[in-house]
Amino acid sequence: MYKVFFNENPITFSSEASIEKGIENVPATILGGNYKLLVDRLLGEENLHINVVSDKLAKSWEDFKNHFTLIEAAGGFVLNEKKETLCIHRLGKWDLPKGKVEIHESIEEGAIREVEEETGVSGLVITKPLSTTYHIFKRNGRYKIKITYWFKMHTTFDGKLVPEIKEGITKAKWLGKKKVDKALKNSYANIRELF
Repeated sequence: MYKVFFNENPITFSSEASIEKGIENVPATILGGNYKLLVDRLLGEENLHINVVSDKLAKSWEDFKNHFTLIEAAGGFVLNEKKETLCIHRLGKWDLPKGKVEIHESIEEGAIREVEEETGVSGLVITKPLSTTYHIFKRNGRYKIKITYWFKMHTTFDGKLVPEIKEGITKAKWLGKKKVDKALKNSYANIRELF
């Protein structure tokens, strides 16, 4: 199964129809390759989940992605020595640090650079790759898909965190489990799923 979010609404690609309440099953064959119809269907909707059912799952997913400009990003799920999670507050929501990978760098290098730039943390070590998330957004009148590669990271850094204000980040904080649970109530669906 593949999943992409548009606002808080998921579009999944699956080989089977779902019987869960609130999920609208759409056979890939009736879309005729016009996957932007799915985004149009979700505009202005809340709590709608579309499940694209396909017997050629990987092909349908690739066809879907090819209808959009793809932006590759990378970020970190960072823990410190106290097992606190590094979170940022941007545009009124709690998030994890991430950003666009530059042409000259590997995805891992981009993840570390972005976390450092957005929070001021240093001494990051990647301990393992995590899930990849996808979300659709609109910029300059066009829909794009941001593919974010996530990595679990560790640091012994105990200095002052510095949010990257020019990127709209107003806070960079270490949050313990209770505060993370509270922050996730005001976060994005793909970030909640990553946790």
